[in-house]
Amino acid sequence: MDRMSPSYNSLTRVEEKSPLEEILKWVGDDLEKVDLEFRKNLRSNVPIITAIGEHLLLSGGKRLRPLLLLLSAKACGYQGTEHIAMASLIEFIHTATLLHDDVVDHAELRRGMKSANAKWGNEACVLVGDFLFTKCFSLLVENGNPKILQAIARATTLMAEGELEELIKTNDLSITEENYFSIIIRKTAALFSAATQIGAILGDVPEEKERVFTDFGMNLGIAFQLIDDTLDYTSREQDFGKKIGIDLQDGKITLPLIFSLRHCSEKELSLIQETVLANPVTKEAFDQVVRIIEKYQGLTYTLEKAKEYVNRAKENLFSLPPSREKEALLSLSDYVLERKV
Repeated sequence: MDRMSPSYNSLTRVEEKSPLEEILKWVGDDLEKVDLEFRKNLRSNVPIITAIGEHLLLSGGKRLRPLLLLLSAKACGYQGTEHIAMASLIEFIHTATLLHDDVVDHAELRRGMKSANAKWGNEACVLVGDFLFTKCFSLLVENGNPKILQAIARATTLMAEGELEELIKTNDLSITEENYFSIIIRKTAALFSAATQIGAILGDVPEEKERVFTDFGMNLGIAFQLIDDTLDYTSREQDFGKKIGIDLQDGKITLPLIFSLRHCSEKELSLIQETVLANPVTKEAFDQVVRIIEKYQGLTYTLEKAKEYVNRAKENLFSLPPSREKEALLSLSDYVLERKV
């Protein structure tokens, strides 16, 4: 193993109570191979590409999307090695979106470290993100599997649409719950769904079974984003790895606030409007908004929605025969719901 690659087996010792523990004990070697493949594909005659890519790679991350692909492939009986390369490409796409997102959001932290755009500048990060996207599709063409190429193309198109839809709805307190789910299905859940679908494609399963995995990833991805949006109001910065309240600062109106806006008074609505438009949002103003959300149980409502989607994800797997991979996917579903970072 490359000395710079994170040890996933060692992560299990850190997260002793996490549902990830048992999974990482027996899938950790494959995840390390995914990271090695990632670094191999980062090689370029332009040093900043490697530097920025490795900065994000070495800053940690849970590798949920690659892990979902690896487990889905094994659950579908795949015996080859192509799942390593495909999981690496899924992480390539995710990394590219992180670079672009941090530029759009003017982020200063990513996974508890200085963000790449804060370190190298917006221009370089946008271009390296572009490199990762184009490199990914170049490698997919070499792979030669049209179904996998189609799945990735569809996911990346949906992600771009979701990001643009979110941008259009910036600072818009009239955003509906329907608008919100349209955004997160595209910007987040689409890549989760592509990861699990590709695992099924590699396993060459019937179309009906492929749909089971596609839907599982979609429902789990929705739940993941719902939890992420609650953590932006409730987590501690040192745990969350990025500034708390950044969604509110950036004018992103997420479900905890959308639900609360339906029930709050005119005075509270005015306070929220002032806070959303403020630059910067003060801690006092942020705390006032959090109290309004807590008053109308916006966080509780969002968590209940996350539970609904995790249950849907588990139901997607109900028809699968018992296996270690199935249990791991169910365990990952619980992790998404219970995670604090």
